[in-house]
Amino acid sequence: MAIKITGSGCYIPPQIVTNTDFARHQFLNEDGSTYAVPNEVIAEKFKDITGIEERRYVEDNLTTSDIAFFAGEKAIEDSKIDPETLDYIIVAHNFGDVKHGAIQSDTVPSIAARVKHKLRIKNPKCVGYDVMFGCPGWIEGMIQAQAFIKAGMAKKCLVIGAETLSRVVDVHDRDSMIYSDGAGATVLELTDGEGGFLAHETASFTYEESKFLFFGKSYNVDHNPDVRYLKMYGRKIYEFALTNVPLAMKACLENSGIPISDLKKILIHQANEKMDEAIVQRFYKLYKQTAPENVMPMNIKKLGNSSVATIPTLYDLILKGKIENQELHEGDVILFASVGAGMNINAFVYRC
Repeated sequence: MAIKITGSGCYIPPQIVTNTDFARHQFLNEDGSTYAVPNEVIAEKFKDITGIEERRYVEDNLTTSDIAFFAGEKAIEDSKIDPETLDYIIVAHNFGDVKHGAIQSDTVPSIAARVKHKLRIKNPKCVGYDVMFGCPGWIEGMIQAQAFIKAGMAKKCLVIGAETLSRVVDVHDRDSMIYSDGAGATVLELTDGEGGFLAHETASFTYEESKFLFFGKSYNVDHNPDVRYLKMYGRKIYEFALTNVPLAMKACLENSGIPISDLKKILIHQANEKMDEAIVQRFYKLYKQTAPENVMPMNIKKLGNSSVATIPTLYDLILKGKIENQELHEGDVILFASVGAGMNINAFVYRC
């Protein structure tokens, strides 16, 4: 028997926001002073650092639970299961439903409960709950789902990562250009055969690192200081990730018993193209090797950083043949890895 992904789906919002669309923004320094460099220069430097050219924003009438439902419904259809047979619906997010133009997050009832309602599932033994674990939330949901199945507490789980970061960013902060909206989902179930979920690794660094990502006031001093927005210390996160993520990936791979030579793909959280490339290079350097070409699929160039949604979206797009020069075949070994607010790191090894 094996614990395998039997279906996947994603929702990519139709609204494309390019770097040049930020030309009309008034970017400010943390102290509220005017940023001296023109927005065109900011956009060009931003692309060089992050690799992001475009990102996607949801329509005004949609929220996180809506797009989580869209992705979850596609994953269920792809898996060909009866949704009434699901034991768990686990939804990873960080900010709940934030309506367009609102300043308040809505998490009652949970996003998972809303998704179950939208799926019209009647079975009360299908349990829905949320995971708030920073960007690694979808991976953590997958780790929890496989643990339920491995313990005999479940046979089928729907795990979703969904976020509408466009609703929680400070338009005066240059870091707002990083974030995007989206949702990705997978069905994980107990199946005949071999492979599937092989090993995992999770860690939380909170002694000094817990507030590398946080909620803070706008850089515009005229704004209400009690209204909070997503903020980060980018350099600290970069240094933290380069030091700690490769070590977690190595520990996870070694726990699986799979040699690095058998690793076909690394699906890493699409946070920052340069950072992700550096993480993967350092991971291979731990084995005194260089990273093979094409080992790390990327879609951040066009989709930006949609937090918990980046990895399940990337996985679904590869399976559906929508990422150029990237394929997955039966028997291929994948290493999934992420890092984010908390600071949390996790990974799992999976054989297709």
